[in-house]
Amino acid sequence: MTSSATDELLRVENLSVRFGSSQVINKLIFTVRAGRTTAVVGESGSGKSVTSMSIMRLADMAGADYPEGRILFQRDDLAIDLISADQPSMRRIRGNEIAMIFQEPMTSLNPVFTIGDQLAEVLMLHEGMSKSQALAEAERLLTLVRLPDAKSLLTRHPHQLSGGMRQRVMIAMALACRPKLLIADEPTTALDVTVQAQILTIIKELQAELGMAVIFITHDMGVVAEMADDVVVMWKGEKVEEGPVEQIFAAPAHPYTQVLLSAVPRLGSMEGRALPLREALTVLEGDKPTLLGETRDQDTADYSAPPLLQVEDLLVRFDIKKDFFGRATHRATAVNHVSFEIYPGETLALVGESGSGKSTIGRTIQQLQEPISGDIRFDGKLLSQMSRAERQRLRRDVQYIFQDPFASLDPRKTIGYSIAEPIRTHGLLDNNRDIERRVGDLLERVGLNPNMVGRYPHEFSGGQRQRICIARALSSKPRLIIADEALSALDVSVQAQVINLFMDLQKDEGLSYLFISHDMAVVEKMSHRVAVLYTGQIMELGTRAQVFEHTAHPYTRRLLSAVPVADPTKRDRRVMLEGEIPSTTRAVGDEPPVMPLREISPGHFVAEHSDPQQ
Repeated sequence: MTSSATDELLRVENLSVRFGSSQVINKLIFTVRAGRTTAVVGESGSGKSVTSMSIMRLADMAGADYPEGRILFQRDDLAIDLISADQPSMRRIRGNEIAMIFQEPMTSLNPVFTIGDQLAEVLMLHEGMSKSQALAEAERLLTLVRLPDAKSLLTRHPHQLSGGMRQRVMIAMALACRPKLLIADEPTTALDVTVQAQILTIIKELQAELGMAVIFITHDMGVVAEMADDVVVMWKGEKVEEGPVEQIFAAPAHPYTQVLLSAVPRLGSMEGRALPLREALTVLEGDKPTLLGETRDQDTADYSAPPLLQVEDLLVRFDIKKDFFGRATHRATAVNHVSFEIYPGETLALVGESGSGKSTIGRTIQQLQEPISGDIRFDGKLLSQMSRAERQRLRRDVQYIFQDPFASLDPRKTIGYSIAEPIRTHGLLDNNRDIERRVGDLLERVGLNPNMVGRYPHEFSGGQRQRICIARALSSKPRLIIADEALSALDVSVQAQVINLFMDLQKDEGLSYLFISHDMAVVEKMSHRVAVLYTGQIMELGTRAQVFEHTAHPYTRRLLSAVPVADPTKRDRRVMLEGEIPSTTRAVGDEPPVMPLREISPGHFVAEHSDPQQ
């Protein structure tokens, strides 16, 4: 689309934002043109979200003030300065002419009211509709964002919808008044790659239909390549680069943009390689990109040794509904007769959408969930035949790293105490001085200063907190680490550092990993073998090269096609996954069929129920 100064919809001029004595944005300048998508990118703390909240004047509620600058918004023939506008004027603009989609839909929707009531409220407030007119329009909006059975959804509450459905409700709410400008603040960060693909497609289609401008705030460069016309790169509260998306990706001028793009894992970049690759990192030293560390093949898996972990025919079910007498009438089969093994020094990745059973498998191995049937062997010994002391020892040998590091750490305890806790619990060291030395060594091992032991979790960034969780997991000298979406909340450059940390620890300590993720590009980079899960069953299992380069199952193919590629020249090559993942809840006695795996080449298994060529 061609642009000129006349279609300028929003201009941010020399904007500075301050919270108390802390200036978080400094003299920011950029423009948004009608009908175009401007991506604002950068890491956590760069000022992206504060910029969007300032445009909406919601930052005021958090105590922001604006020492200088203007935000000019074009209303018909008149440009209004949003910074100097009073809140009553802003209330008329917010939702009506400028709308916003937030990152976490569950915190943005009121859990008490139905979806219909919340959508109707927007329309009654801004459009002056009656309740019946508003509900009819709400149904139309839900259909517009591809939600099935929109009429019945009007009577449901937010907790009855999946994350992807809730995010689509938020988009419908944002579009209710046909705004000129839509601000999307990390709207797909918490979503699976397949749901993310649907959301991005919906936003693009609605933008074309309504002719609105979009400000897309993200740290996912694949999403930027997929969505943006123009890109603004922010770093430490300042704009460091701006330009058309093709130019930013093809020839990034600023060192920070170069570092940001070099850290992005690209799907397909491992083609032809038999082993995972530990790559040197590009980091900023002063204002110059510098390569740090070595690049090497991750040849750590010992397939000549017996498997460290064997999962055999694992079945996990949950009672969902009960009758008057407390007997189960409906059950959800979370894991349906799953079998796999992990060898010493190997990384096995479990991939799939939310609800596919990945985390349930991890929790069952860690003894946090009881299986209905099936066996788990660790070091050749059946879990069901272990004594209490042996089970306690297994908890030491198998450690778990969760997705949210802040929720995993006790906010009232210092990080030194948290890391030392497993050492004390398992009686590994009984001398305080030795424990302190071990904690210091662990912090150093994960790239943190040992002098930080007396600090609390809130004093660290997200990436640092995840390193603390890794140090705590290492403190009991485990042999297997289950990493459950351990990288999904991290910025791309921090993610690259933590991937290298995982691989270095594997090489030095001989660790095995069960890597649970929905990020296919990260999985391709760091796993030896991959198992693809769908509705509690393995659809495909094989080496990284077999699953990614010789994909046999149509579901795996569609899963890979949904991954946004960090290259704006490769847009619109997707095969869309339609609808939601099917419900695994069935009436008691109506058990889901088990689809056996067939070996199509040595070590490469595919579920038998479908034609691999379709």
